Amino acid sequence: MANINTDTGRKKGGKRNKPQQKTLRVDFTPMVDMLMLLITFFMFCTTLAVPQAMDIVMPSDQKDDNPPEVVGSKTITLILGEDNKVYYYHGVPNYEDYNSLVEANYKDIRPILLEKNNVLFKQVNDLRKQVRSKQISESHFKEEMAKLKKSKESITVLIKPTENAHYANLVDVLDEMQICGVGKYMVVDLAEGDKFLLENLKTKGGLTAQM
Repeated sequence: MANINTDTGRKKGGKRNKPQQKTLRVDFTPMVDMLMLLITFFMFCTTLAVPQAMDIVMPSDQKDDNPPEVVGSKTITLILGEDNKVYYYHGVPNYEDYNSLVEANYKDIRPILLEKNNVLFKQVNDLRKQVRSKQISESHFKEEMAKLKKSKESITVLIKPTENAHYANLVDVLDEMQICGVGKYMVVDLAEGDKFLLENLKTKGGLTAQM
């Protein structure tokens, strides 16, 4: 790899001449082989790292003349607040009762969703077990999941982040949608009525509803 000239600069007879400059030559040929191995390794790992995508429904700028019907008894609204707080209410909000909006922790979201989505959750879990045991194919699993999302047992979750909500909180809630087998969920803007509910809860009913 490296060659060094070790000439001591002496002549015969023991007389010492002026020291000669030593030469150093570094051979980088083995380094090229190692670099090629590293490049091949990283290219191989990058090919295996397939990005995973999550299907979510975002609010559209275009107005829909025929919006989808949302059943109040099958609807849960999650409001992502500041300081890692989350609020929720079932169905149509009651602006007269500030207790209709409930403050909860993110660890409480899963039991709330499973209580509302218990029937569909069991059916989704059965399908997942059949896919893992290769009883059904992946395409058949997607077809059955699409049918379950349209079933009457499917619930709808409206996710409404506030301006001070953390991005990590939104990711956690979206993960819960997958875990709990929620068929329909949407990330929508915070309405004026939701802002009123938040302020009314903080003041314990100190505001007057003007909805």
